[in-house]
Amino acid sequence: MPAAPLDGGLYAPVVAPSLRREERHEYRDHPGAWWAPAGWLAARGAGLLRGAVSSPRGDVHNCPMTEHPTSATGAAHGRDGNRAAFIEGMSHAASTVSVVTTDGPHGRSGVTVSAMCSVSADPPSLLVCVHHRSRAAETIRANGVLCVNLLRDEQVRVSDTFAGRLDGPGGDRFGCAEWATLATGAPVLVDALVAFDCSVRHVFQWGSHLIFVAEVRDLAIHDTGLPLIYANRAYGTALALRGFAPCAPAPVGGRGGLDVGCFVTLGPFLMPRLLAGFLHLAPEIDVHLHEGTQDALVKGLVERRFELALLYDVGLGASVEVEPLADVAPHVLLPEGHPLAREPALTLAALASEPMVLLDIAPSRDYVRGLFRDAGLEPTIRFLSPSFEMVRGMVAHGFGYSLLVTKPANSMSYDGQALVSRPIADPVRPGRVVVAHAAQRPLSSAARRFVTHCRTCFERDTLPDPTPR
Repeated sequence: MPAAPLDGGLYAPVVAPSLRREERHEYRDHPGAWWAPAGWLAARGAGLLRGAVSSPRGDVHNCPMTEHPTSATGAAHGRDGNRAAFIEGMSHAASTVSVVTTDGPHGRSGVTVSAMCSVSADPPSLLVCVHHRSRAAETIRANGVLCVNLLRDEQVRVSDTFAGRLDGPGGDRFGCAEWATLATGAPVLVDALVAFDCSVRHVFQWGSHLIFVAEVRDLAIHDTGLPLIYANRAYGTALALRGFAPCAPAPVGGRGGLDVGCFVTLGPFLMPRLLAGFLHLAPEIDVHLHEGTQDALVKGLVERRFELALLYDVGLGASVEVEPLADVAPHVLLPEGHPLAREPALTLAALASEPMVLLDIAPSRDYVRGLFRDAGLEPTIRFLSPSFEMVRGMVAHGFGYSLLVTKPANSMSYDGQALVSRPIADPVRPGRVVVAHAAQRPLSSAARRFVTHCRTCFERDTLPDPTPR
């Protein structure tokens, strides 16, 4: 679990966005303490963050849920039996991630928090919670100024540095980024999404945290970029929902919406023609496409980021249901002029000792390796790449052969080198193309129409033939 809500350990009240997982950190067992602003409930954390997070200087910074000595309030909450459930529940609350900094006569300091929310626009003010044992807490109180630097989604390293998980250059946390100042003199992160430069107006302690109410004296706003989000014990980024209400029927007679995912190698091959035919029949439906890996597509279905996904029926699990569309035979891809290209079909035994360029994405790599294992063989893998066109280019330049399921109509690599394909002579398991949706979840009218269209297209054979000739 990462350290986004670090020293504050407070989840601010925000509208939870869809999340794209970016990074996950696991730490050794170390319980924690954090806050929820709604209702001003304080709770002592226990075991949600795995590992104590401390800087080389020894000052402790708590990710949501790093334990510190029990206060009377924390002990009372621990006794009522709601503490663990509260912490588990709050782990699902999404929050932005900020680095809170200060500078002045009592020194410079900074810490990563998710414990930040607005208080009032008259006067402009915000609230920040920092654990009372954090070195930054006392420095902020003594200096009387702070700057809340709202991080962008690409600034995970800055977050982890001020959380104490990463060392700054020469041991200086501020060396990880470029800084400026505004009205108060507190360090302002130059490329922060937003920087709120504040004077501290009130400080009081509740439970394990100091609560700072600060008035905004100046601010810097950058309109580009997305905020770094922390939820479900992982960093993420906000994704626009674009008005799509997953699993809700489209309004009768109105304009409906449909989000469809597609496996990265199938997308360019099948989706354009499927989509062209579907929109010809249903021009009123607003379709949005999402390409991704198999794992990302399944996750997107379960999390309702899209309603349908076109992918391979390999290792999908019980969380999704599928509509079979076609069984597709794998083929051998070779450079033109390769000695094996003279054969009309190739056995796996003939290929096993040849260098292979493996498409290194799930489920493709596991499927291909499984074909050899089923035959009691092991391929000789020379190169791996997650890029379909990189694999084709490497094969075209003589680095080896590849086994692929998707077969573009074009027999040339990106740089114009000739390729040939041959069928596999052995009886092998085909790759099954399916359209999937989340299990036990009713489909919208638009989704049902798209599934019917896909089934009709494959039954009528109005899509490109994916098998090699």
